[in-house]
Amino acid sequence: MRVYFLGIAGAGMSALASVLVSEGYEVTGSDAGVFPPVSHYLDRMGIAWRDGFDAAALPADIDAAVIGGSAKLDLAHNPELAELKRRGVPRYSFPAFLAHHTLDRDTIVIAGSFGKSTLTALLAVLMREAGRDPGYFIGAAPLDLDTNGHGGTDRAFLLEGDEYIVGADDRRSKFLLYHPKSVLISSLIHDHMNVFPTIASYEAPFAALIALLAPDAPLVCANAFKALHRLTAGRTVTWYGLERCDGYWTDNIEIGEITRFDLVTPTGERIALETGLLGLHNIENIVGATALLLERGDIDAAALQRGVRKFRGVARRLDKKTTASRAPVYEGFGSSYEKARSAIDAIALHFPGRPMVVVFEPHTFSWRNAGALAWYDTVFKGVARVLLLPPPGHGADGHAQLSQADILTRIAAAGVAVRAMADGAATLADLDAGLTGDEVVLLLSSGPLDGLAETLPPRLDAKFSPATH
Repeated sequence: MRVYFLGIAGAGMSALASVLVSEGYEVTGSDAGVFPPVSHYLDRMGIAWRDGFDAAALPADIDAAVIGGSAKLDLAHNPELAELKRRGVPRYSFPAFLAHHTLDRDTIVIAGSFGKSTLTALLAVLMREAGRDPGYFIGAAPLDLDTNGHGGTDRAFLLEGDEYIVGADDRRSKFLLYHPKSVLISSLIHDHMNVFPTIASYEAPFAALIALLAPDAPLVCANAFKALHRLTAGRTVTWYGLERCDGYWTDNIEIGEITRFDLVTPTGERIALETGLLGLHNIENIVGATALLLERGDIDAAALQRGVRKFRGVARRLDKKTTASRAPVYEGFGSSYEKARSAIDAIALHFPGRPMVVVFEPHTFSWRNAGALAWYDTVFKGVARVLLLPPPGHGADGHAQLSQADILTRIAAAGVAVRAMADGAATLADLDAGLTGDEVVLLLSSGPLDGLAETLPPRLDAKFSPATH
């Protein structure tokens, strides 16, 4: 089957493309403004794709088309979409295609305001360590798996479930299409304010997801979120968290380059685990993945210990970008307040007393929406300095867009040292002049950061490596 992806570089689109490639489909596509790691990933997968949209360049034979929902695609005027319609090619959103494709699988949906990509990748790695070959769909690039999507030979299929809507013509949350057989919910904090203006509107799809699950099906939820207790009232739930609870929790945490802790199960069994991931939030992710797999009977303690020890995470989720610099650079995925704050807290935890410099790009609609302006009052608490890139302009007319000046003023009012950067080159110059080598640099965005994840690390490796001093 020949499937064309219009908007192939989107996180979900590239993951679905990977699933289909692994199953022998012929996949091609196009997009605009493609940046790493997705561009490198598509090339490594051998997928033929184009940067830009040209109706004349569409393949002659297309059996189905998957249409992305990104604002940058400008679907109302996109020439490729017009040509696909003219030809009568069947068209699907990626969640609709994915839902139909996994209809007969043992679908495990991983949902939540944050932690979904890491959890889904971790579950895939752990199940493989247990001798399984699950299918998986991950909205990020896992460091321990060859692809972010895989068909698998196992009935189990791991689905990162996004609460964001399918598109302008389908206001359902994506995860509501995925007919779940098991559900893990990592968190629930108000997000995506451009489409969910109130907390009640944001919680509604999570309530609907829970309602889709059979009464006796596995439902695993993070204990720390009161909203999840309210939404699951009357159901059997397996809880998990860092603190003691009725389900799975942690004890004897020892933070270090390798962090060690005891996982305590509901029966009181203790399993010693160790991880190289940064931050308490990643320990909580490990506990959540463990809870789901042990409750389902998918893994034993020995495979769990091996898998957790080897798991390195996913790209842009606090992966270290430098190799020799005494001023390390980490990249975090700052698409929401909680994700940004978790990354900042993790750096502070593992590098106590060292100045933290954050390079921040307000890329998502939430960060550049006036309704979230109060996020800037506390998100950078404890940060020594913030370098602020301008917000992108795509989709700006569709919501209450903030300017770079609006954001800078709010950060400065919170007492944080902040400077506006015109672009990546200006940021490089500022860091080159201002860093002494004692700092830790955190690149924080869900966007391209003007290529800084590629250009900054080698510069600091050269400037601050032991060989240069």
